[in-house]
Amino acid sequence: MVCGSTGGATPKGGHRMSLIQLVVTLIIVGFLMWLVNRFIPMQSTIKGILNGLVAILVVIWLVNVFGLMHYITRFHVTR
Repeated sequence: MVCGSTGGATPKGGHRMSLIQLVVTLIIVGFLMWLVNRFIPMQSTIKGILNGLVAILVVIWLVNVFGLMHYITRFHVTR
């Protein structure tokens, strides 16, 4: 994921994201989710699914930003 242009290039070709950019992005995502939950009428089960999906996507994005994705993709489940 390419994030911002202020950081140095990483070995995988992306850019580093500063802590301020990370916090601002999380605040914006949280604010947008608050707006959706507050002002868009929808069934509570759909809101729960939407909130859960956004939370999962944010966690995956954070894992990717911190460079831990390659550790997760190496896990193998055996019987």
